Amino acid sequence: MPSPFPGMDPWLEGEEVFPDLHDSLIFLLKEAINTALPPGYVATSRNRVWVDDELRREPDVALFGKDREPGSSSSAIALAGLVAVGQQLTPEPIEEPYLEIVSAKGKRLVTAIEIISLTNKRAGEQGRKTYTDKQHEYRLSGVHLVEVDLLRRGPHVAATPLAHLRKIFGEFDYHVSVVVAGAVPRYHAAGIKLVDRLPEFAIPLDTNVPPVTVNLQPLLDRCYDSGKYAALTSYREPCDPPLTPEQQVWAEGILRAKGLLP
Repeated sequence: MPSPFPGMDPWLEGEEVFPDLHDSLIFLLKEAINTALPPGYVATSRNRVWVDDELRREPDVALFGKDREPGSSSSAIALAGLVAVGQQLTPEPIEEPYLEIVSAKGKRLVTAIEIISLTNKRAGEQGRKTYTDKQHEYRLSGVHLVEVDLLRRGPHVAATPLAHLRKIFGEFDYHVSVVVAGAVPRYHAAGIKLVDRLPEFAIPLDTNVPPVTVNLQPLLDRCYDSGKYAALTSYREPCDPPLTPEQQVWAEGILRAKGLLP
């Protein structure tokens, strides 16, 4: 069953579905890029790993004591007047896939492709800092950067300045942006409204090598089918983040026409 919407399905932006969509879209994007790449280039997947633990902070007051005796454990310490309520859990590492296009000879990094995730947009989280640090690294290394943002929530984190995008596209909901590396980086983008189909976009390679083009909409449609997102999505519930009143009227019209709303 395809998504009822012509472009991005706003109900897929929630915490329950989007992480799976992110990873599935990365996989299909790699497949599509490798099909289109000329000889001498390969798209490979990589994982960015970090631990995001808000509890790990320096204390306001620190007490230092002599070394413990062998075999002693802090778990054996009794604290008068207090009740044991649990212990700190070790946070699980978070893995986030992204793509790199490398030259087949020498494995030189040419282009990075990122689908912006929920954690990339959350202020104060390690995932956001890790992402922006990577953007800076790409720029210093002369690597082209392609970013796909299918999230209406959160601040703008793509490398292409928001002012550039709004000057050309006005208000938009999603976007694809490309930073072409060079002494003076060049920005290319497609601003996408909720009512629009997701676009085709060009991925730059080396100088004098034609870019390859990928069509994003069929990949999203395949993710919707293979992920069985229809079974995970309740279109009777408000989507998160909420739509504008005009978007809500438009979305309800589509859902009623598809028999998904009474």
